[in-house]
Amino acid sequence: MTQDVRVSRWTELDVHPGGHATGRLVVSETYVGADIAIPFSVVRGKRDGPAVFVTAAVHGDEINGTGAIRHMLTQQPFMLDAGTLVMVPVVNLMGFERHSRYLPDRRDLNRSFPGSASGSLAARLAHAVFKGLVRPCQYGIDLHTAAVRRTNFPNIRANMNQPEAADFARAFGAELTVHGKGPEGSLRAAAVDAGIPTLILEAGEVWKVEPTYVEHVVRGVRNCLIHLGMVEGKPEPPAYRIEVDESRWVRAEHGGFLSFHIGPGSIVTKGEPIATNTDLLGREKNVIEAPRSGIVLGMTTIPSVAPGDPICHIAYPSKGELRKAEAAQDALHGQHLHERTREDLARNMHVSEAPETRD
Repeated sequence: MTQDVRVSRWTELDVHPGGHATGRLVVSETYVGADIAIPFSVVRGKRDGPAVFVTAAVHGDEINGTGAIRHMLTQQPFMLDAGTLVMVPVVNLMGFERHSRYLPDRRDLNRSFPGSASGSLAARLAHAVFKGLVRPCQYGIDLHTAAVRRTNFPNIRANMNQPEAADFARAFGAELTVHGKGPEGSLRAAAVDAGIPTLILEAGEVWKVEPTYVEHVVRGVRNCLIHLGMVEGKPEPPAYRIEVDESRWVRAEHGGFLSFHIGPGSIVTKGEPIATNTDLLGREKNVIEAPRSGIVLGMTTIPSVAPGDPICHIAYPSKGELRKAEAAQDALHGQHLHERTREDLARNMHVSEAPETRD
């Protein structure tokens, strides 16, 4: 294994078939002129095949993916039979070192791709990452979490109008897949524009490594690699599969303190109470209801709200798809990854019965 080789592209590493090497991609310099270099790992199968990148912490505080990649590197939950897997635990190293989503210049790295060699700090970093880690690959998986003070139920986001990206997204095996091109300047959008089918996983919270998040990543990456012929075996299916192209945040109408009645991954019906807003003495101000039937993609984790604050992010599939998901949930047992994930995410908030259902 090659250690600490400084390169400008991962393809400069000498990795023999069946081998594994580590390197550092030089992306910038400190104020004293020392290299800022991103560590990465390259695993090569014994046979030829596609190259797939798996990146995390493009937003420096979203370290769930960092933990998942570290798990794959140290525990080796699957053996690569063909192709090449490029794993990058932290892309935004400068944000990561400050526990911050952003770069020191306050720019969002995930709005800066594919970047520019002569632009701002963010543009130069994006250019180095895109050229050195992304561009030599044929597929990509970018790992994210919800923004600060929010949590997400695991969902894949991909451009489902792009056939190869859609097939790759379905192969991952998430219960929820959200269609969209991605924000302009995001790593995903830039990669797809460059002909590299890429998906992102959105799940969990910032500043944490959550066990069920790691399980979702391992299952999903393995499923994708099986789909590409890089790993042997049968893919592990999710509890159900739903694809949506519409979702919306439900927002607070009044300031107050919330009591939640649903959790991430819950199926809600139109008019169902999702939270009760009270004053600090517990006196009810209003009950927030689901505007339409759907599945809870994400939620705030902070109960104090002001008017306009986001409370609950709901995805809106068809009625038939909702019924299918509800039947699948009813058939599950508590040890299934889907159920354990919902339980783990709900531990981050106090969930109680809605007022009208209390004894």
